[in-house]
Amino acid sequence: MSARPSPKKRREFIHFSRITTRWKDNDAYRHINNVTYYSFFDTALNEFLIRGGLNIEHSPVIGLIAHSQCNYFSSLAFPDSIDVGLKANRLGNSSVTYALGIFREGDDRAAAQGEMVHVYVDRKTGQPVSIPQEMRMHLAKVKSEPRDDDV
Repeated sequence: MSARPSPKKRREFIHFSRITTRWKDNDAYRHINNVTYYSFFDTALNEFLIRGGLNIEHSPVIGLIAHSQCNYFSSLAFPDSIDVGLKANRLGNSSVTYALGIFREGDDRAAAQGEMVHVYVDRKTGQPVSIPQEMRMHLAKVKSEPRDDDV
């Protein structure tokens, strides 16, 4: 079993989306329900893709989630404002591995962080396809560069 990861810092992410939590995001324990963090990830990721030109209704190529996971470090609750950090750790031929971090406004350490993998497929056939060049160029904007300790 691998060691529990440490919370990432804001500086480790490239793009941020601001999200305002809602009253209904709280659960009976008066904090944001665990499943809602995945919704925050999905919202920030799709906002980035749509702003980069993805036409969610008509694009012949779409990204489907093949893997997702989340680690939780501290609780959030309504009415917190959060920033969702995004970067692409791996940009392959037909898939992208994203790192995401959720930060309470003003905090430098992630309250939660996770990973999502999109596999790009033909909308009609569902078969994996190469990421279109325009989308690849947009995704490259959030591609993390390897550091000396990554080699």
